[in-house]
Amino acid sequence: MKMYQRCLIVSMCAAVCVGGLLQAEPAKNPVIWADVPDVAAIRVGDTYYMASTTMHMSPGLPIMKSKNLVDWELVSYAYDTLADNAALRMDDGRNAYGAGSWAPSLRYHDGTFYASTFSSTSGRTHIYTTTDIESGKWKEITFSPSLHDHSLFFDDDGRVYMVYGGGRLTLVELKPDLTGIKQGGVNKVIVENANLLFGENEVGGLSGEGSHLTKVNGKYYLLNIASPRSRWSRSVLIHRADNIAGPYEGRVALEDKGVAQGCLIDTPDGKWYALLFQDNGSVGRSPWLVPVKWEDGWPVFGVDGKAPETIDIEKTRTLLDSNIVASDEFDRKPGDALPLAWQWNHNPDNSKWSIGQREGHFRITTGRIDSTVLSARNILTQRTFGPVSSATTKIDVANMKDGDYAGMIALQQRFGAVCVKMDDGAKSIVMMSAGAQQRGRGAGGRAAAGQPTEVESVPLTQSIVYFKIDCDYRNRTDKAYFYYSLDNKTWTRIGSVLQMSYTMPHFMGYRFGLFNYATKTPGGYVDFDYYRVTDKLSDMN
Repeated sequence: MKMYQRCLIVSMCAAVCVGGLLQAEPAKNPVIWADVPDVAAIRVGDTYYMASTTMHMSPGLPIMKSKNLVDWELVSYAYDTLADNAALRMDDGRNAYGAGSWAPSLRYHDGTFYASTFSSTSGRTHIYTTTDIESGKWKEITFSPSLHDHSLFFDDDGRVYMVYGGGRLTLVELKPDLTGIKQGGVNKVIVENANLLFGENEVGGLSGEGSHLTKVNGKYYLLNIASPRSRWSRSVLIHRADNIAGPYEGRVALEDKGVAQGCLIDTPDGKWYALLFQDNGSVGRSPWLVPVKWEDGWPVFGVDGKAPETIDIEKTRTLLDSNIVASDEFDRKPGDALPLAWQWNHNPDNSKWSIGQREGHFRITTGRIDSTVLSARNILTQRTFGPVSSATTKIDVANMKDGDYAGMIALQQRFGAVCVKMDDGAKSIVMMSAGAQQRGRGAGGRAAAGQPTEVESVPLTQSIVYFKIDCDYRNRTDKAYFYYSLDNKTWTRIGSVLQMSYTMPHFMGYRFGLFNYATKTPGGYVDFDYYRVTDKLSDMN
């Protein structure tokens, strides 16, 4: 057993220590400063559960829980892999970046939890069920077609529906066993053009999508995200009706800071909130909690029409105190499950990785030839997070083969990585970048954004090396810095500063990732001794 133990770091924005006791302070938005988009939430008793999107990652459709709507922790994933096809395996030059599964719906009905999603990658609608959302197994029901950005809804009369679409919103009735659309059931457009709520001259922009349907005091309320044609301003649209099939009337419910898409949720003591998300630069799309009050049968969002930055709920934990991000000593036995913080970039090849094959290490063995890191299988990832985050790893590279690359990446289309390269029997430490670069210490120049370049290389004559990546998201700075060490004491910055950029092809915030891939001969392997993450930057930036 390794002796490393992460010290508890108490964030000043979340809590202060008074007389040895932890004193909570009001929570601030975003409630999770990380990539947790397309949120869908429910309350069961005094516990809240939230589903979100992780698209091409495996396992997927993460489920979190909270007791106060601001302190969240991971409890499960609805699926291990969405499907087994070339895109999700990254075979034949294909991939599922920015695809996979999107915008889930989460429900609790008659003792069963339902997490549903849809996928252009599988071409199907997926519904996952369990009676134990925190530790039970999920069962899958799938059918075609893929119903875009749907909201699953169980009505009081026992009938079950989905609302789906973009701009033109359609209500369909499902079979009682949820195995498909009910023949002869309700199948009706209930909102012809959601964006008309902005005015006829503003139709366009982001068409109303991300449906969430709920029923309050006998009325049906449908939430959507949209933006007007003249400006990219993500907004909350809301329609209401006395009958699920309509007619619906609507209004723009919130247009502030781009905070939109999500659901209404109440507390046991009768308060109401909207759990939404905001585009938050390169860290991704982050959840916001917005207070709601009711006037004349309409939910009124925010404070004076604004999404407040401070919420009157006590926050007692930092992100590092949750399990959404986590250090890992890799000191488990073979076959033990990975901590929930980890997700694979696409479907893993489980025959080519192990924990415990070498005691206390995570091993990646190359199994095929890849031309770039973005096509490599078995990249093990975790979210980066704000306002700042830093990850460190130790690698044994003694068993690499010629043409191999192994190290740590800030993963997005415009990635940056620090790694070991094996070329003609000689090893070197390399900083690679596919982003807009700023000249750093020893950087050899600038490269066009999106074009992978080996920015700097230094010889390596030993088998053990340490890597570190710092991410700075303060004030949307969105910069990443890369380091190496030969002794875990003296650190050297390498290559260029990566100007991180949230790109639509990947449609995901930056992630830290551990990788090993071959460009010439498969079969080499590397051993990662640990992965350690903190909310402090190095003092070398």
